[in-house]
Amino acid sequence: MSTTPQKQDAPAGGASAAQKNQRRLVGRVTSTKMAKTVVVRVERRVRDPMMGKTITRSNKYHAHVESGEFRDGDLVEIAECRPISKTKSWKVTRLVEKSRAV
Repeated sequence: MSTTPQKQDAPAGGASAAQKNQRRLVGRVTSTKMAKTVVVRVERRVRDPMMGKTITRSNKYHAHVESGEFRDGDLVEIAECRPISKTKSWKVTRLVEKSRAV
């Protein structure tokens, strides 16, 4: 009879630990022209080191969305995920605010 220890599966809590460390950003949808992809513009305000003036900086992120429920101008939350394509490593997690129709 062998007394070697058997391998145990990883605990189920390991998946939730990865979810906890995800980066989450909030931004406006600027383009919905691609299939299953939206472009989200995330703005942040920084202080200029020399002038002391507050400047708005922005980055654009391609985010994956299964359904086409988001429109231009919607405020959405995106979360970092594994790379889905060359430019897409974010997923839309929730709708924060619907855009107002003009």
